[in-house]
Amino acid sequence: MTDTIPYEITGEAGEIEFRKYPTLVLATVDSSKDDAGFNLLFAYITGKNTAQNSISMTSPVITSQQIAMTGPVISGAASMSFVMPPGKTRDEMPEPLDARVWITTLPVREVAVIRFKGYARGKEVAAAKERLREGLKQAGIVSVGELFLMRYNPPWTPGFLRRNEVGLEIKR
Repeated sequence: MTDTIPYEITGEAGEIEFRKYPTLVLATVDSSKDDAGFNLLFAYITGKNTAQNSISMTSPVITSQQIAMTGPVISGAASMSFVMPPGKTRDEMPEPLDARVWITTLPVREVAVIRFKGYARGKEVAAAKERLREGLKQAGIVSVGELFLMRYNPPWTPGFLRRNEVGLEIKR
């Protein structure tokens, strides 16, 4: 069973859930293609690192089209990130052997999230992002950065069992 990022639910507004996330350590790649980014990150957690150790997989896998410095991933391009095991610090993580993978730390932050099932295809993701933007606007909540996608399941999980979320950092 894959560990999931711990978070505290801080409120709700319609289908939007507000969460406070702890400091997170991420392994990230810039990649416009999911398979390429996933494969690089998977190689890192399965031993392509300076310690040659395996690192536990933690869900979700986070992807973004464009990220501001305050977003969930620090990058200016399409990116994909694996969350490192909860409680680990940046200094405890081995360095990647592939220069396309980098390790970063995100501070504690509050995120607004909408959950949806099925495959995270463009149309479904776009609809969830629009519902999140509109819901935050109606609730008068200020967002920070860019929207991002979180996928929780391995590739072989049937669509009807998949958990996906779109998220956006907020300031309240």
